[in-house]
Amino acid sequence: MSTLTERQAAFESKFAHDEQLKFRVEMRRNRLVGLWAAALLGKDDAEAYAKEVVAADFEEAGNEDVVRKIAADFQAAGLTQSADDVREKMAEILGEAVRQVEAG
Repeated sequence: MSTLTERQAAFESKFAHDEQLKFRVEMRRNRLVGLWAAALLGKDDAEAYAKEVVAADFEEAGNEDVVRKIAADFQAAGLTQSADDVREKMAEILGEAVRQVEAG
């Protein structure tokens, strides 16, 4: 194999690894924000609600599908948290999600 081919293979491998890590971090963040929202909503089964939040992320690209789901649930429950509050919490929780994924 030539040096150029080896470099290309290494870059492709690193890209795939980085994308997989990004996906795992986003799913962990969504789970954690789902647990936060479940506590505010008074859900009996916080894990089940967190799974709903994770599943909501597959509706479209980006984070807005998760934000919409949680904000709508807050509004339906009569809570004052807005979509911006959800976005802020997602940003705040991201660091913890990274730590948890890196820890295994």
